[in-house]
Amino acid sequence: MTNLTGNERSAYVQSMFARIARRYDLMNTLMTVGQDEYWRRQVIEQAGLKPHARLLDIGAGTGDLAREALRQEPLAKVVAADFTFEMMRVGRNRPTSRETGNQLLWSGADALYLPFPAKTFDAIVSGFLMRNVGDLQLALKEQFRALKPGGRIVILDTTRPARTLLSPLIWIHMHVVIPLVGGLLSGVKDAYRYLPESTEAFVNAKEMAVRMAAVGFKRINFECLMLGTIAIHWGERPL
Repeated sequence: MTNLTGNERSAYVQSMFARIARRYDLMNTLMTVGQDEYWRRQVIEQAGLKPHARLLDIGAGTGDLAREALRQEPLAKVVAADFTFEMMRVGRNRPTSRETGNQLLWSGADALYLPFPAKTFDAIVSGFLMRNVGDLQLALKEQFRALKPGGRIVILDTTRPARTLLSPLIWIHMHVVIPLVGGLLSGVKDAYRYLPESTEAFVNAKEMAVRMAAVGFKRINFECLMLGTIAIHWGERPL
């Protein structure tokens, strides 16, 4: 599955997330042992939102990051964008969506071709998006283009951990536990085999920082979490 390229990869990812949309949030909580909520808080804190700031949550899925942004900064103008409409439909129908009312705007958007003018947003965030895009550099360039000068990018995603004594346990969790539990709860086994495959095929945390610098981001840094399997990267578009 990870050897797919271009339009084939995009079509596969879109179809996969459409099939698991109803169980997506539950599986995130189980797979991360409840840490995903804490990571979302960190992502939005790194975004450094001010009142009336414009934020884009790209690859928003059910909109958890977007809602966290409004929780931390209720006066922000937040757009949740995704190219899987089933995921956004689940997010819009969640009971917690009532808390944000009309504050949260939803948009169909492909991360490789953002339908927003240049220099639109004060911050762009993503959660578990970047390992799924067909062209990582293009996705970064599009986010750079859509950010205002001085705007911040924050990326939450999996990363390949360094080999340690715990590596066998991490391998079992990713290749045995996650596909088994995910398959049982969602009925879509291949979706949860895709997770470890896409993680292992993805760049590691240091390589992601290099990729960000290559498109022009400055003040780049990152933090690795959960035994080095998760990374939060952040940077700025220069003034």
